[in-house]
Amino acid sequence: MMGKKLMDEWAAGFLNYLNVEKNCSGLTIKSYAADMTIFQDFLLMRKKELQWKEVSVLDIRAYLAQLNEQKFARRTIARRISSLRSFFKFLLRENVVKSNPFVKIRTPKLDKKLPVFLEEFEINELLEQPDNSILGMRDRAILEVLYATGCRVSELVGLTSNHVDLSNQYVLLLGKGNKERLVPIGHAAVSAIEQYYTNSRKIIMSKFAVREHGMVFVNHRGTVLTDRSVRRILDKHILGLSLQKHISPHTIRHTFATHLLEHGADLRAVQELLGHASLSTTQIYTHLTTERIATVYEKNHPRA
Repeated sequence: MMGKKLMDEWAAGFLNYLNVEKNCSGLTIKSYAADMTIFQDFLLMRKKELQWKEVSVLDIRAYLAQLNEQKFARRTIARRISSLRSFFKFLLRENVVKSNPFVKIRTPKLDKKLPVFLEEFEINELLEQPDNSILGMRDRAILEVLYATGCRVSELVGLTSNHVDLSNQYVLLLGKGNKERLVPIGHAAVSAIEQYYTNSRKIIMSKFAVREHGMVFVNHRGTVLTDRSVRRILDKHILGLSLQKHISPHTIRHTFATHLLEHGADLRAVQELLGHASLSTTQIYTHLTTERIATVYEKNHPRA
């Protein structure tokens, strides 16, 4: 009998492979683990005794049927199939299975969802929202850096002082898979950071006698800022605007990319700045700008 213990052993090996060899984030590994556990539970309900090498295309189709009956979104189903395909690829490499049954399973086709972004006047209004209070100066620096670099929230909160070069106007960001990339920042962001360093961060750190930890952005008590805190800061300033859009920190990343392309930036340059491993990930912004150009044409050309 192939018990749950041995199945977990191979699953644990795969998760360790993701961590050590693929250098995946903790969140990614947690997602893979959840997808594998759900499939394993399904198999154990379907077959009281099994081995991974006994998993067939019929088992997988039965699993997909169950997911469809439970009305899971196509995106969720696609992610689960992708996770399991990767797991079985690992099992194939380890000679646990003779073939990967998931290669015969077609991933559900997803509708391309264009990212939400802010118009130039909207991002300018947002950047003007913070006041000149101690926390307002910090908030302005946060928003300016998000828009100047197009960084992810995790990259922003993980930014250390020794990775910020204000004289040469560059920051060194630590992206997915611990990959570093050098991104330029403009004079507006540099000015906001300088003001924050001088008139905000020092005061906060001194007031609460916090030992220096090297992180650029701090919370109201001088300790390290979290992803959730950045979202709350953005939400607070979004309230001052009349926007009929769902805005998140990632919206500013979309805005950064869209505005660069609209002003003539090369797609590969934008890929490098965003830290995308594949150009196809960046190409979603070309769909966005193309659709936008078509809208502008229809509204303004006399014979459109």
